[in-house]
Amino acid sequence: MTNVAKPGVLPACPHFSSGPTAKRPGFSLEKLETAALGRSHRSGDAKKKLKAAIDRSKAILGIPDDYRVAIVPASDTGAVEMCMWSMLGAKPVDVFAWESFGQDWVTDATKQLKLPECETYGADYGQLPDFSKARDDADIIFTWNGTTSGVRVPNADWIKPNPDRVVICDATSAAFAQDIEWAKLDVVTYSWQKCLGGEAAHGMLILSPNAVRRLETYTPDRALPKLFRMTKGGKLNEDLFAGATINTPSMLCVEDYLQALDWCESL
Repeated sequence: MTNVAKPGVLPACPHFSSGPTAKRPGFSLEKLETAALGRSHRSGDAKKKLKAAIDRSKAILGIPDDYRVAIVPASDTGAVEMCMWSMLGAKPVDVFAWESFGQDWVTDATKQLKLPECETYGADYGQLPDFSKARDDADIIFTWNGTTSGVRVPNADWIKPNPDRVVICDATSAAFAQDIEWAKLDVVTYSWQKCLGGEAAHGMLILSPNAVRRLETYTPDRALPKLFRMTKGGKLNEDLFAGATINTPSMLCVEDYLQALDWCESL
């Protein structure tokens, strides 16, 4: 066994909040009085706020114009899993993991979806796997910034462009914290409670045109729960990417996220 010394320096703000970050400076519940409460999330006011959350996220993060962004259920986890269940199986799959969430995607791929031709590459906490083993023709799943290990990928140079595959990136602790190479990624996910200190339960799903093409041309041989369905009649459900959420979102959390975006812009 290795004895690790207790850290001698404590963080200036020790609050865990609803993610690994505390609430933004100046936060108070009173400032959320402008939330669209007590009405349907499909009402005019609520849909405007949901669409603003999508559009402003896209602008602040520099997401390409032809990528689509949606608010989905079940936080970052739900966003990743709805894409794994909907898209994987058409090609071989490489999964890279070096912390607990990446190991969840390994479990999903190998024990739940039981994907054929699935290769997994792992590393101990504090280390990164060998990304040079990524196959040029395989779908890829990886975590950009390891929430539980504190280790992130330095770049996406190891990902070879290939329009016939999809690259799924769990970026929940990377979005708003560091640069993300959007052009190399087809599915990117994050959640509000991480780098912005927002509230939990909602996920953000970002799809490239290539990811949309996979959704519209591949039909998996498995049942898809309602929360995972992104197409209608073989075509992408565009309403989902205009603020018409699959389930009922918390408009209080939406308001908090919009104000977190205000704070982000102020920096």
